[in-house]
Amino acid sequence: MKLGLFNMPLHPPGRLHADTYDEDLELMALADELGYSEAWIGEHFTTEWENMPAPDLFIARALGVTKNLVMGTGVSLLAFHDPIMIAHRIAMLDHLARGRFFFGIGSGGVPTDSEMFQLDRQSGQQRNLMREAAELIVNMWTAEEPGKFHHRGEHYDVKLPSPRPEMGLSFHMRPYQQPHPPIAVAGSSPSSQTLEVAGELGWWPMSTFFLHSSNLPMHWEAYAKGASAAGRAVSRSQWRIAREIYVADNTEQAISDVMDGPPAHTFTNYFLPLLGQGLRGLDGIRTTPDVPDSALTPEYMLENFWIVGDPDACAEKIRQLYQDTGGFGTLLILCHDWGNDRAKGLRSLELLAKETLPQLEDLTPSH
Repeated sequence: MKLGLFNMPLHPPGRLHADTYDEDLELMALADELGYSEAWIGEHFTTEWENMPAPDLFIARALGVTKNLVMGTGVSLLAFHDPIMIAHRIAMLDHLARGRFFFGIGSGGVPTDSEMFQLDRQSGQQRNLMREAAELIVNMWTAEEPGKFHHRGEHYDVKLPSPRPEMGLSFHMRPYQQPHPPIAVAGSSPSSQTLEVAGELGWWPMSTFFLHSSNLPMHWEAYAKGASAAGRAVSRSQWRIAREIYVADNTEQAISDVMDGPPAHTFTNYFLPLLGQGLRGLDGIRTTPDVPDSALTPEYMLENFWIVGDPDACAEKIRQLYQDTGGFGTLLILCHDWGNDRAKGLRSLELLAKETLPQLEDLTPSH
């Protein structure tokens, strides 16, 4: 099992964007130094807490402060982009990274993003746009004769130009990784149609931290179902699961830090109102369907959801998560803005990598 980061990012509204970007770059450099395998950078347009509308720009900058960390868009919201532009930008980014890059994609779930782009989020329109755009992008990258490429779909009509070799004009921007970077898609609902599509098309599955461990096996079932229908083999080593994890030198201190710090604050002031507005719904974080909304508090999350404690306690909880899900390849740690207590967040990442992960070396998916 490997460790990675999921940097949404999360910064309280009102902070200067430039300062938060600098802090996130420092975080990437530290994760690289500690041996984390990958980092996924989120994309949103109208969320003040998640203040990166262009993760590809951040990744291009972060490549320069890291050496081994694989960077991924987590995720590019394809319904809000021109697929021709994204195909070129991502291919170029893959070259800048010399393959140290994963292409995470999604449809988008923030209602104000959808309103700004004038899309109907509830109808499934965005999911359909995402799928067609992703397939279009891959087909553009892999076209044997680009000059003859013409995609006529439900949402897009794209014809690549005929080459003019005498002037050096043609469609030429293919990715560094061949045939293309690994594609990953995030699922957040307990029974995810998106992950079924991912299995069908050979994309990697990613499970967000909005799901209780009891719901996670359904994600793998949906992914495996889609893969089986398409005759594709599956590997649990490709499955990424995101979690709220915090490690301190002792468990009492860890609990105090999260309950008085950004995990509890962010849950109360951002995630809970957002989920309650129907963005992703609250069902995924309930241990049983009869848990009332009023019970969904930081204390509930600490008891039932979050992985918090000293290095040994966190190792036990991660091992239990691995057993509950049947196994996965990479555990993604949610990144927070610790403000004046940044040292606590950085210390947690260090303890997780140096003292917790070595206890889990035997956790390797068998298939």
